[in-house]
Amino acid sequence: MRKRGKVYESTEKYSVMRSMKAIERADVALIVINAEEGIIEQDKHIAGYAHELGKASVFVVNKWDAVEKDDKTMQQFTNALRDHFLFMNYAPIVFLSALTKQRLHRLFPVIDRVAEQHAMRIPTHVLNDIVADAVAVTPPPTDKGRRLRVNYATQVSVKPPTLLVFVNDPELMHFSYERYLENKIRAAFEFEGTPLRIYTRRKSDQE
Repeated sequence: MRKRGKVYESTEKYSVMRSMKAIERADVALIVINAEEGIIEQDKHIAGYAHELGKASVFVVNKWDAVEKDDKTMQQFTNALRDHFLFMNYAPIVFLSALTKQRLHRLFPVIDRVAEQHAMRIPTHVLNDIVADAVAVTPPPTDKGRRLRVNYATQVSVKPPTLLVFVNDPELMHFSYERYLENKIRAAFEFEGTPLRIYTRRKSDQE
């Protein structure tokens, strides 16, 4: 039994490493979840790696035909998946069966869509209108009497979309406010299936 356990562990590690190598080469990462088996630790490692690399991603729940279900099963599985992968709530979920090809036709349009979102570039003036509206609705909080001032934002790269936000002091940018800005930008431009990188930089007097 011990020997079998070691073999299984070695095979599992090899599978994860192979998946990570594939993710490095991919434009869109498909995070395949076995519907019969449920969400396992290996799935979390692979999804986390795709997120860290900034890859466009889609959750693919395979073997959906083999699951006993009612009208609530899909939503329950979706909720469980979202709870386990809070850091990837931007990734769409497709339920299918690769063996029977049930719902398989729904996957490819999703792949195309997230690939486009991953490479999307926002004009600077449009981005700044969204950021300015967000700041007007909810001004940045103060920290020890000092308030963050958001001057302007610009997109500097794609795959994943990466934004620079110029402020008076980057140390005043709290994580919660950065997430607020991200949510406002996603509400305007969606960015489905792709992480969104936001970095703050001090605005110099020359800029």
